[in-house]
Formats: sequence, structure tokens, C-alpha cells
Amino acid sequence: MTTYASFAAAVGNTPLLRLRHASEATGCEILGKAEFLNPGGSVKDRTALGLLEDAERQGLLRPGATLVEGTAGNTGIGLALLGASRGYRTLVVMPDTQSREKIDALHVAGAQVRLVPVVPFTDPGHYARTARRLAEEMNATDPGSAWFANQFDNTANRDWHEAHTGREIWEQTSGQIDGFVCAAGTGGTIAGVGRALKRHRPDIRIALADPAGSIFARYVQTGELVGEGSSISEGIGNSRITANFEGAPIDVAYSIPDDESVPVLHDLLRREGYCVGGSSGVNVAGALRLARELGPGHTIVTVLCDGGMRYQAKLFNPDFLRSKGIPVPTWLDEAFPAAADR
Repeated sequence: MTTYASFAAAVGNTPLLRLRHASEATGCEILGKAEFLNPGGSVKDRTALGLLEDAERQGLLRPGATLVEGTAGNTGIGLALLGASRGYRTLVVMPDTQSREKIDALHVAGAQVRLVPVVPFTDPGHYARTARRLAEEMNATDPGSAWFANQFDNTANRDWHEAHTGREIWEQTSGQIDGFVCAAGTGGTIAGVGRALKRHRPDIRIALADPAGSIFARYVQTGELVGEGSSISEGIGNSRITANFEGAPIDVAYSIPDDESVPVLHDLLRREGYCVGGSSGVNVAGALRLARELGPGHTIVTVLCDGGMRYQAKLFNPDFLRSKGIPVPTWLDEAFPAAADR
């Protein structure tokens, strides 16, 4: 009998799923790392665990302390659940544009949630800056009472993915991997996994899949800090270069528009039964592009970051999708006939 002693012990070691339709369409083996099977429901359980374990090793957390983070949601969910299992409280600062489903999940997980307007990172009211300020204020009143996780610039994030996620992918593929494709928000996953895989075989292609509006793809391609357009994807893309992203060993970068990525995630659900979020659609769209560049016979791994029901009101809402100019599949209209009739 196999058992796990705690929430933390169940994080990671997720399976690789063969994406049948994408594989057959390209002649490559396209595999998705099923991160939605982590106990908190997303790849960010790994980030939360890496940050928390590093802080505990450094003695930065006292019993009953408050974990403070600025997040689009999933890192906060991971921290709240890990915190509950270890006796910590959690305070999350979140942009008010994020899905209602994630906000509700944070409340259910026991986090205190503060929603703030979306502003540039240079603005003191930015969600990450607000989280840092709140932690500093708590510590000024009661030293040691709060810890700011700082997922974007705390490189314990990248280091954990290098030591664990990258190692898992190498072992699961028995080293038979030609490419890895991933979006970036903090940059921890693509930088950490990329470093781990390149250490084994420098010729493995590391590809960034970036949503429209983010600066990462243009930065990799030209060095310019410019983003164009916008995306409904949550938790990926950025307007600045983070400490975790800096130096990531990326060979190629794709800018993926919503009208390319969202149909991919709809197909994953309808054809293969995988209900995944917007970042997964971006990732698989990127994997399809890389497969076509490399040609048949290659093995490409990407990340299925979280479940689609955390974004149901956007990704599976015909009216919302039409308002953004995103194609609506017939089956989705049939699932919500009232929306189609309006």
C-alpha cells in the first residue's frame, strides 16, 4: 500500500499524458505533464512548496506566521492549502480581473483575500507590491509575524523546478525528449525545467509559449520590452523580466493569440476528455508549433497547468468568447443553448 504523509508529499510526480490528437496531427509524440493532478489543482503547488520549504530551511517562518503573496490565484491556493497543513495563515493579494472561481477557491482554502485594481508594476498599488507592503507592515508591528513569498523574484521557485519538475520529465521520458514547451508568468517553470534538461542534453529545444500582450516572447526574440495585444489567459505573461525568468535557456519563443490557444483547449476537452485552463491551451498550441518546426518523429513535453473549471465563466461561456472574437465550437453552443439564442 502506497500512502503519503502530508499535502506536501503528494505534490509532484504527476504523469505524462500522450495528447493523441496533437501527436497524430504532427507525427510527433506530444506529452502533457498533468499538473492539474497536484493536490491543490495546479503546477503552482510546486512553486508554493519550493518557496515555503526554502523559507523554512532559512528559519524565516515562525509557528503560526502569515504567508503573504501577490498572485493571480493558483500560487495563493497552493500556499493556503500548504499553510493549513503546517499551521500557517495566508493572506493573498490578487488582481480583481481574475476568475470568480479562483477567488472562491482561495476563500474556501482559508486564505484572506484582498482584491486590487490592475495597474502597472511600477505603480505602488500593483498586487505584488501591495503584498510586499502588507507583509512589511505586519512585521513592523509584530516582527516575524509575516513572510512575503515573492514568487516572481524569489529564485527558490526556479530552483525547485530544476531539482524536481525537470528531473521528473527527464526520467519519465528516459531521456528521449527533443523539446520542452511552456508559458511563463514568474518564469520559474520554464527556467528551472530548461536548466535541468539542458544539463543532460544541450540540444533539447526549450520553447516559450507566450500569450498576446506579454513582453516575454518579444524580449527573447529581439531584446525589446514590448508586448502587443491582450489575452484572456490568467497567470501567464508579464510586463517585466523577473528574476526567475532572467537567464532562462530559451531557444525559441512564440506569441500565441487567444483565437489559436482557446480552440486547442476546447479540442482537448471534446476529443480527449482533458478539461484544462487557458495556459494549457497556450502551451499545447506552442507544442504544436514546435512539432511542426522539428518535423515528425520527435518527442515534445509541455505542461497542463491547471483545470478548466477554474475559468468556466470565461473559457466555456459562448457569450464571453464571442465578445473577445474567439471562435465558439458548435458543441459549446449546444451545451449552453440559452446563450446561443440571445
